[in-house]
Amino acid sequence: MNKVLWPILIALTLSACGTTGSTPATVEDRTGGTTATTATTAAKPAGADSTGVNGNGVAGSVLPGEPGDPRKNPASPLSKRSIHFDFDSFVVKDEYRPMLEAHAGYLNSKRDSRVILQGNADDRGSREYNLALGQKRAEAVRKVLSVLGVSEAQMEAISFGEEKPRNPASTEEAYAENRRTDVVYGDE
Repeated sequence: MNKVLWPILIALTLSACGTTGSTPATVEDRTGGTTATTATTAAKPAGADSTGVNGNGVAGSVLPGEPGDPRKNPASPLSKRSIHFDFDSFVVKDEYRPMLEAHAGYLNSKRDSRVILQGNADDRGSREYNLALGQKRAEAVRKVLSVLGVSEAQMEAISFGEEKPRNPASTEEAYAENRRTDVVYGDE
C-alpha cells in the first residue's frame, strides 16, 4: 500500500506547488442581462476549476438556497443526485463522472458547503451486510470527490443500508433504484 500511496502523495504535492503565472484569466460574466468579458486578478488555486460538463459553469454568484441556485436547475448536472450501483458492488461507474465532476466543481467553489453521501442497498442480504455495503458505496463516492479536489471536511459518508428504499417493490427495477448513493447538501 505504501508503494502506491507515496508516489501519489508526491505527485499531488508537486502539482500543488506549481504556479499559474501572472497573466489574468478571462472570465465570462453571465450574471447580468448582457454578456461581458472581464479579467480576474486573482489566480485560482489548483483543483478549483468550477467549470462543469460541456463548459457550463456551476459556481456562479448565487448563494446556496437562493433563486437561481444551479443545484435546483433541472438542466444542470448538479440537479442529479443519485449514483446507482450494480448488484453487490460499490464501484462507481464511468457514466457518473460528469455529474461528480460538476458536484466537485461546485463544492470547490463554495468551500463552506457541506455534503452528506448517503449509501443505500436493496433489501436482499442481511441488515448488517446491507449497512456495510451502503457504507462502502458512500465511501466510494467520497473517494471520487476527494480525488477531484473536494476537502474531506466538506464530506460525510453514511449508510442507511436497506432502510430508505426509493422503490419498495420486489422487482429487479426496484432493486436497481435502491442500490445507490444520494448526494445531499447540508443547507437543503
